[in-house]
Amino acid sequence: MRVVLLGSSGWLGGYVLDELAQDREVIPVPRGTVELGVTGVGDLAGRLASLAPDAVVNCAGRVGGDALGLIGANARGPAVLCAALSAAAPRARLVHLGSAAEYGAVAGRAPLTEDAPTCPQGLYGASKLAGSLAVAGSPLDAVVLRVFNAVGPGAPPTSLPGRLVRGLREAGADGVVRTGALTAARDYVDPRDVARAVALALGRATPRVLNVAGGRAVPVRDVADGLAEAAGFRGRIEESGGGPERSAFVDWQQADVSAAGAALGWRAEVPLVQSLKDLWADDPGPAPRSAAE
Repeated sequence: MRVVLLGSSGWLGGYVLDELAQDREVIPVPRGTVELGVTGVGDLAGRLASLAPDAVVNCAGRVGGDALGLIGANARGPAVLCAALSAAAPRARLVHLGSAAEYGAVAGRAPLTEDAPTCPQGLYGASKLAGSLAVAGSPLDAVVLRVFNAVGPGAPPTSLPGRLVRGLREAGADGVVRTGALTAARDYVDPRDVARAVALALGRATPRVLNVAGGRAVPVRDVADGLAEAAGFRGRIEESGGGPERSAFVDWQQADVSAAGAALGWRAEVPLVQSLKDLWADDPGPAPRSAAE
């Protein structure tokens, strides 16, 4: 199987590349090579036709930036990709990475199934939802994998786990780490498990949307404490009471992952504690210092 992988130089894209390269011919398309937010349908169709893929995996997108960048990459990009793929390789399989942010606020404490109402809070979630709707509504053989909160080695420094790692490195073994509110609960999944889900989705008939998550809501405070334990941190983690606006509207999320289990035979295998240990071990920052030094 020949697979074109868009966004191969991103964090999740790198894991997907490693997974797929084990037994497939993968054509990586790093960031900056093809900008879906500005590329025309005709130009992209020509590129895809020349590559003759059996499948396309779209890991490209943005998590931050201005409105034009978010809408271009996350909403326009998938729509352009679907149109170009329909023209160039209409029988190719398309796997697109969506986001738990597409669901938004949760009524009560019920796990989210794929047919749960979508009410994204903020432009990022809204732009991701628009892109996922473009994929799910296309005539292609396509699936959206709605990835919940990914955490593991190499996590971006802009993510909460990435920021916590930086704070722990800077505080030293006995210092103080100050952070925003850690009261929300999220459903975490390791990027290696995400990559396995992508690989499985390439070769099976599936529903249009599948949740990819650990399947349990974990207090964010537990993530902070898990990283502190992995770091051998003996100091204090102090919450300022602030935090991302999204946490004020979405204080709890948990996925129902039974559909992914039925369609793919997939479930998350890497425990959160291992993801956090590997994240800390993967970060090459300076060794923790004692406050007395």
